[in-house]
Amino acid sequence: MYLTWLDNNSWLLELSNQRILIDPWLVDSLVFANLDWLFKGDRLKECPIPENIDLILLSQGLEDHAHPPTLKQLDHNIPVVASPNAAKVAKALGYTDVTTLAHGESFQLNHQVEFRAFPGSPIGPTLIENSYLLKELTTGLTVYYEPHGYHSPQLKLYAPVDVVITPIVNLSLPLVGAIIKGNQSVLELAQWLEPQVILPTAAGGDVRFTGLIANLINVEGSVADVRLSLAKHNLSTQVWEPNPGDRLELLLEKRTFAV
Repeated sequence: MYLTWLDNNSWLLELSNQRILIDPWLVDSLVFANLDWLFKGDRLKECPIPENIDLILLSQGLEDHAHPPTLKQLDHNIPVVASPNAAKVAKALGYTDVTTLAHGESFQLNHQVEFRAFPGSPIGPTLIENSYLLKELTTGLTVYYEPHGYHSPQLKLYAPVDVVITPIVNLSLPLVGAIIKGNQSVLELAQWLEPQVILPTAAGGDVRFTGLIANLINVEGSVADVRLSLAKHNLSTQVWEPNPGDRLELLLEKRTFAV
C-alpha cells in the first residue's frame, strides 16, 4: 500500500495495484463561486497530474474537493465515484462513467478495492456529504477518509481500520465556529477504529491562502497535541506528517478485520 499526499485534501492511493485519486486540486487557483476576494488558494509549487489513474474519488461537491479546473484537465473517461453533490459536478463536466454513492452504498473497482460511503461533512442545514472506507479485497487492509472531521458512529461496526486520513486540527471562524473540527474528533475516532496510522489532511503544505476568510481563520491543535492525547489514552496509533509529493509505503500489520 502506497499513499501520496498531493497537498490540501488531495491524495493518491495505491491499493492492490489500483491508483485512486482523491479530491484532486492540482492546477490553477482554488476559489469558491468566483469570489477570489473572499478566499483564494494558490499552489507555491507545480503539482504534476498523476498518470494511469484507475478511479477518481470525490467526497464533496465544493470546489476544494471537486475542483473544476483540475477535473477539466483529467481524462473524462476515468471512472468517478462520488457523493450525490459531487457526481453532479463530474457529470456536468462531461465525465462518462460516474457512480453516485449514497450513505451505506458500496462499489468495487476491478474486484480489487471496495469503496463504502458513510455520512461525512454537513454542508449547510440539509446536505451531508460523504466519507469513505476503502478496503483491499485481497488483504483486508482498510483506509478511511474524511476531510472535515465529521465521523459517523456507523464506522464502529467496521473496526479495526488500519489507516485514517482526517484533519487533526480545528479551523474556525469568528461567529461561525469550527469549519473543520479535527482536533475535536480525532481522539474519539482513534478510540473507535484503533488505526495503525493517522495521516492529517486539509492542511496546506505548499499552498498560500489569501482573502477575507483566510485572514480570519483560527487554527487550534497540532500533531504534537494529538500524539500526546493518543499516548495518554494508551493508543499505539502512529501519526505521520508527510510532505507534499512524498510517496509513502505503509507496511501494516494484518489484524482481524470486519466484514
